[in-house]
Amino acid sequence: MTQSGTTPPGDAAPQSPTLPQVTQKTSLKKVAAASSIGTTIEWYDFFIYGTAAALVFPALFFPDQNPATATLSSFATFAVAFFARPVGAAIFGHFGDRIGRKNTLVWTLIIMGVATVFIGLLPGYSTGAFGVFSGGIGIWAPTLLVVCRFFQGFAVGGEWAGATLLTAEYAPEGKRGMMAMWPQLGVAFAFFLSSGTFLVFSLVAGGGADLDSPFMQYGWRIPFLLSAVLVLVGLWIRLTVEETPVFRQTQAREAREAAATEAADRAANRVTAPKTLPFADALRYQWKEILIAGGALTSLFSLFYMGTSFLTNYATATLGHSRPFVLGMGMIAALIFGAAIALSAMYSDKIGRRKVIGTSVGLAIPWTLFVFPILDTGSTVAFGLVLFVTLVIFGIAYGPAGALLPELFQARYRYTGAGLGYNLAGILGGALPPLAAAAMIGAGNTFGVGLMLSALSVMSMVCIFLMTESSKNAIHADAEPDDSRLVATEMP
Repeated sequence: MTQSGTTPPGDAAPQSPTLPQVTQKTSLKKVAAASSIGTTIEWYDFFIYGTAAALVFPALFFPDQNPATATLSSFATFAVAFFARPVGAAIFGHFGDRIGRKNTLVWTLIIMGVATVFIGLLPGYSTGAFGVFSGGIGIWAPTLLVVCRFFQGFAVGGEWAGATLLTAEYAPEGKRGMMAMWPQLGVAFAFFLSSGTFLVFSLVAGGGADLDSPFMQYGWRIPFLLSAVLVLVGLWIRLTVEETPVFRQTQAREAREAAATEAADRAANRVTAPKTLPFADALRYQWKEILIAGGALTSLFSLFYMGTSFLTNYATATLGHSRPFVLGMGMIAALIFGAAIALSAMYSDKIGRRKVIGTSVGLAIPWTLFVFPILDTGSTVAFGLVLFVTLVIFGIAYGPAGALLPELFQARYRYTGAGLGYNLAGILGGALPPLAAAAMIGAGNTFGVGLMLSALSVMSMVCIFLMTESSKNAIHADAEPDDSRLVATEMP
């Protein structure tokens, strides 16, 4: 089939927007629950690693290094997931655009759960696990930790795009921000849950950072092992949800196009060209959207991961705050974070995604310069202020992001495109800044950390200026015109 320009085949003349059908089997409430609960479980698994990387892993897996180097090594294993996420986005995006959003999300949950439980069973460098390998397993401990972390990142790489598509493609027009906020809220719930479980088992197990303390021996493992139960709950919920109407419409349309093409090729005695890959189509037709979306969200990822995992380590190891205090403040911050997500997502339906996200990034540019001067006063009030303000600024942008990325891409490769853009931001903002910050703080340069974060925010602001408003985009525009009767009206 002849193609020209940069318009994907079949999308040259979009029809007037249609809305998806909500059946009795799959109400919008069920879609919201499936996306938010599943996302909560996956990000809980992801976040407990970040908490453990700050509080446990430096001593457990890198005991022969000095504290600064051990912390850097621990955050290096944390960063591995961010480089695995684009791989997961590409592979799960392919299957999500080929076999459906729902089936792919089931597998992301299974892979994440297995990797997380395995971490909970993993012996340390010189210590065992539950009486097994009492002398540790040496270099195999950090090696296997990296492998498990890779699979965590691989699963998360496919999770976010699928969960947001599940909600956005069911959403009525004009309510997409509100509907797509549910998987975003799952991140806030996960942060609350991960901080809470570590707080509980830190208090129950007791002990400090010594390797012989109950918490270091077994207490930190229990939040990882609990993942098995949570994953079973998430699977039960996700398996009850139907595939999105947008995906079903797109599949039906592509089947008709393929049949027509094959018939024409047979009549002309031509060989039918093989079906193109969603990954290749996304990069070919919408590579600019991937780069701009990734750049626009980079600042926000740097804020979140610096404001959670990194600050947890800095507050306990450098400022001397107690572990229960830091984890308790994290739980309070998660609730404030969730409120910011909900309000900004709903407001973006009124004024647009670009304005709301731009406001967040605009606040981040000056705020990041003041973070460490405030923290270094050493007061508990200062730590709480920094944590709360940082997560509010992040939440303002994160709420609309759930609708923004699906709105930028065509349905036939939307899973792939949204996942690549989101996880590009994860690498630029989530993997590299904590590593650079650990190195700078080790050298006593806290001001450089703030300068780096502010510079990333400036870069994100440039990308936002290059971005067009997406809230009016009809993500059902490539549905069939005779499906305009399919209307969703119920909201959760």
